[in-house]
Amino acid sequence: MVGELRAAADRARRDDSLCFAALLSEESITAAFTAASAAWLGYLFTPAITVWVFLSQCLSADHSCRDAVGRLITWLIARGQTPCAPETGAYCMARDKLPEAVVRQLLRETGRAPEGKTPPEWLWHQRRVLIGDGTTVTMPDTPENQQEYPQLKAQAAGCGFPIVRMVVLFSLAVGTVIEAAMGKYEGKRTGENSLLRTLQDQLEPGDLLLLDRYFSGWFDLASWKKRGVDSVVRKHQLRATDFRTGRRLGHDDHLVVWRQPKRPTWMTPEEYDALPDTLTLREVRIRVTQPGFRTKVILVVTTLLNAVEYSADEIAQLYRRRWEAELNLRSLKIVLQMDQLRCLTPHRVRNEIHMHLIAYNLIRNVMAAAAQAAGRMPWTISFKGALQALNNMLPLVLAMTADEWCAQLLRMIAADEVGNRPDRYEPRVKKRRPKKYPLLREPRQNYRTRMAA
Repeated sequence: MVGELRAAADRARRDDSLCFAALLSEESITAAFTAASAAWLGYLFTPAITVWVFLSQCLSADHSCRDAVGRLITWLIARGQTPCAPETGAYCMARDKLPEAVVRQLLRETGRAPEGKTPPEWLWHQRRVLIGDGTTVTMPDTPENQQEYPQLKAQAAGCGFPIVRMVVLFSLAVGTVIEAAMGKYEGKRTGENSLLRTLQDQLEPGDLLLLDRYFSGWFDLASWKKRGVDSVVRKHQLRATDFRTGRRLGHDDHLVVWRQPKRPTWMTPEEYDALPDTLTLREVRIRVTQPGFRTKVILVVTTLLNAVEYSADEIAQLYRRRWEAELNLRSLKIVLQMDQLRCLTPHRVRNEIHMHLIAYNLIRNVMAAAAQAAGRMPWTISFKGALQALNNMLPLVLAMTADEWCAQLLRMIAADEVGNRPDRYEPRVKKRRPKKYPLLREPRQNYRTRMAA
């Protein structure tokens, strides 16, 4: 990982490319676009420059198109070229031409890039573990966005924002986004478990899914097991538990048999018949003794049935790391400001989401290289600290000798370690009061009409 980063930075410096070429090479972008690159011939905004400027916009604190174009102008002047106009129209048109399939392919490549180079100590029992969770993000209130991603039904027209629901699969070892699915916030087959089912083809035999209880349905567990994918999920609160039954494996640890329920409406008869009549699962009760934790007892269900190879304590420690999915989503939505999108059409919104995920993956790749160089685990390094270090030092890496500045960059990132505070807890209350403005209860134009009168 470290050698690849240094080689990419040195190549970008020799080619006098934008600084983000050190994180995502022009060759990778061109290969993903293939024949689609012909649409950009003769234009300043080639596929590579468009992607690099888009990435710089996602990683900047300003997040505006004008600021992103300003960085491009600075780069052109530094190369002795004629600067482009400061208007953002050409850049926005170039972003609009980005094919969604190509951007999604770049997401998959950046998410899987460090997997083959992951040290054994980063893995859990030498297996790839994927943690998944769902979230929502909002976008501008335009007719196009409202039609594809409607706002909450309880809100009056003009008073809400279109909402997109997402399910994201993260690598537990490195933290990169492996895949993501998007859909409407409400309606049939728009739930998180339905979105996760659309990603089944991205799972490989031997993978291990680490999920919360929303994904603990019988058909989901059976479908994953049929594909050779194991799972560790929290048991749904409506299912009864009796550790006096089943085959006892240890204290608060036993095997149970779940029978196949009736066929749901979303499943075809052929898919239903292909699943087994029963499913043998392992139930483990985890007791939380640390003060301050709201939950005292957690029931975990898993298809890892071998209690010798996978002890109950190891499963408990693994499930506790499921919280890293929440932290990763916080990094995306708060640190990278993905919670409130800016694009005005659904096509651009989806590309904006995928580009944020790509930017997130590129930061995680550098964090993995820094952790490997320092002999640490990637999840112990601060994501926000890595983002700040990249924004400050990446231009210098390409301006100076790559080897020296790459080493300094990696040491700077690895030094910003997340504090180990296992007993820390905070109440879910706010101290800062919002300003006492009334809520918007009708379209804004109605207010303007009355004020003008």
